[in-house]
Amino acid sequence: MIRLGIDLGGTKTEIIALDERRTELLRRREATPAGDYEATIALLVRLVQETEIEVGKRGSVGIGAPGSLSPADSRVRNSNSTCLNGQLLKRDIERALGREIRLSNDANCFALSEAADGAARAAPTAFGVILGTGVGGGIVVNGRVLEGASAIAGEWGHNALPWPLSDELPGPSCYCGKSGCVETFLSGPGLAADHLAATGENLAPDDIAARAAFDNGASQTLARYENRLARGLAAVINILDPHVIVLGGGLSNIDRLYTNVPKLLGEWVFSDVLQTKIVRNYHGDSSGVRGAALLWDN
Repeated sequence: MIRLGIDLGGTKTEIIALDERRTELLRRREATPAGDYEATIALLVRLVQETEIEVGKRGSVGIGAPGSLSPADSRVRNSNSTCLNGQLLKRDIERALGREIRLSNDANCFALSEAADGAARAAPTAFGVILGTGVGGGIVVNGRVLEGASAIAGEWGHNALPWPLSDELPGPSCYCGKSGCVETFLSGPGLAADHLAATGENLAPDDIAARAAFDNGASQTLARYENRLARGLAAVINILDPHVIVLGGGLSNIDRLYTNVPKLLGEWVFSDVLQTKIVRNYHGDSSGVRGAALLWDN
């Protein structure tokens, strides 16, 4: 049977079809209906139906989405796509499709893809990090996603930034209702806001990274970002001690992170040696959607 995976994002939704060898048969991306839950369900159903017609086979369906399902009532919570919060997303998709699906946090899907045959292939423990519009994480142990007792394993983005400096307190306000969350510093918007506050320049993260090679202000912004990322990851290492940390999301494309961040970790990691590798994702933008398809193999 083919595996269909869907990455349900805030701005785009992507579907992929994989054969038994995990070879890509089809991939398609469409805009996500902004703030419209019913239209989102309709989009997911249409993408599945059209894909199965095009490839000529029925497939299993796995979906990666922001947030997670509450063990209490199976409703979505903690999603930055706020129209999903409080909804019975899995049930509603299953009713619309007339079949069982598997649904997990999008960072879990990213981590699963990279652990299955990507940058963390064969690693006993892997932590997959999303550094994008938000900050998320997923944990894979011996090839299986670790969901946790409350289905929030890996949600490091909504811990406080570790070992904060005086000028980092109380920290920016977060949509979760707290201040100073890791996400408010290490997300794309967090990086842009930090640069604006320091320099008065309103630049996108890609532009900050591009200018860092010749612009001192941009370089200093990235240096602060690297220091904060090292502190955030050091706290994860002190608890999980993963063999590999795979970076994903738009900010994972900043080359200097892979040189500078590992050099900083030793100050905060509670060990005389550091064995954890910090690596770039292998599957790029396809990683999350591939991981969603692989939920049926998990």
